[in-house]
Amino acid sequence: MKKKVILALGPLICLLFFFSPFQFISPEADKVLGIALWMILWWITEVVSISVTALIPLTFYPLLGIMPIKEVAVNYGHPIIFLFFGGFVLALALEKVNLHRRVALSIIKLTGTSPNKIILGFMLATAFLSMWISNTATTVVMLPIAYSVIELLIDDADGFTKNDRNFALSIMLGIAYSANVGGIATLIGTPPNIVLAGFMENEYNYSISFVKWMIVGIPFAVIMLFFIYYVLTKVMYPNRLASFEKSKEIINSEMEKLGKISRSEVIVLIIFILAILFWIGKNYLNSLFPNLALSDTTISMVAAFACFTATHNSTSILSWKDTERLPWGILLLFGGGLALASALSNVGIIAMIGEVVSANKTFSILLICSILIAVMLFMTELMSNVALVAIFAPMVAGVAVGLNIDLLHILIPVTMASSCAFMLPMATPPNAIVFASGHVKVAQMARAGFLLNILSIVLLVLFFQFIIPLVFHF
Repeated sequence: MKKKVILALGPLICLLFFFSPFQFISPEADKVLGIALWMILWWITEVVSISVTALIPLTFYPLLGIMPIKEVAVNYGHPIIFLFFGGFVLALALEKVNLHRRVALSIIKLTGTSPNKIILGFMLATAFLSMWISNTATTVVMLPIAYSVIELLIDDADGFTKNDRNFALSIMLGIAYSANVGGIATLIGTPPNIVLAGFMENEYNYSISFVKWMIVGIPFAVIMLFFIYYVLTKVMYPNRLASFEKSKEIINSEMEKLGKISRSEVIVLIIFILAILFWIGKNYLNSLFPNLALSDTTISMVAAFACFTATHNSTSILSWKDTERLPWGILLLFGGGLALASALSNVGIIAMIGEVVSANKTFSILLICSILIAVMLFMTELMSNVALVAIFAPMVAGVAVGLNIDLLHILIPVTMASSCAFMLPMATPPNAIVFASGHVKVAQMARAGFLLNILSIVLLVLFFQFIIPLVFHF
């Protein structure tokens, strides 16, 4: 019954704005506002898939006279969407040839055999993989290896002690939190980053550079990883265990199962490294060869094309059938978010938000930014961060205009906040996956997560004030 009520309530709210005898803003703006509230309601409650909700603009903008279908459809084929598509394909190739597992094991092997170093190794490996492949896939890869190490403690002479439980808890939470934070480091690491990039390119014709994002994203991710490691191993759940060499045997055993690096892995590794090098050196290459007109999307698509066409033993590294595992719904979600933002801008709602904010001089810029970051961060504990950024980005842009500050200076930390969900199992897939392991209780995750949420807000405010203005200028 609840689902039926919410399903009906969305379109009813929309119709209320269409046929209300009162004019809220203007006839055109009221129509868009009705659609926006319908989408927000369904996105928050997830009464249908958030990807299905993202199809509302494509379906109803033309029917309701808000925008012709040709103009709406452009948002669903935006270059930024294909940048992420290419990233998804590259991630599929890494997973198919098991290269991601080899990289993870190699990083863990380097960090040592003391309990805290093992936790650090899992965190570093998880964060690195999450920079390039989905945080869900990364967590699924890391979990079985973590299980093997934890089983050593369960089966030892003294049983599964409190210190053993703290170690297991730290390693599980470390994996989940590192998967969330790692994606912040690169533009393709997590969907909210791409939503912001698409919004800026669509509405303001500004392309966020892959390299510039990494200049801000990597330091933030590294500092947050330090916070996560310190909070888990020193503050919340210290384990005080002695070094155990058997963990080294497990890692070596897992490496032996993989065998020698295969030709397929080498091919994918070369494609992967070349893509990164081209993303980093794009501007230099464009200055040398002006007609080349390299973009981040072009590089991403070339890498994806190479994964489909490169062959080993007469077999392609990837076939089209492999894309069944590609999250197509996320690509639709980007399009829906861009279409919503475009309509809000066209009818003047973003400008109106800016005017309201500029007329109110009560609060300082720093306080307003801190509030926006905090609201985004705690809301992302309860709903999809991608949908949140799609909803929030136009509003935050209006606030930035009203405060007369650079759009990116406030949009980037607010977007980053959407990936800092540490408190609840339902907040992100990695949180849910490690919670299902049985080694983590909701209260334990919430205690550590609340402290990390506060540290995230403080760090993001510092980045807003001191770091982001050095790198980004709109």
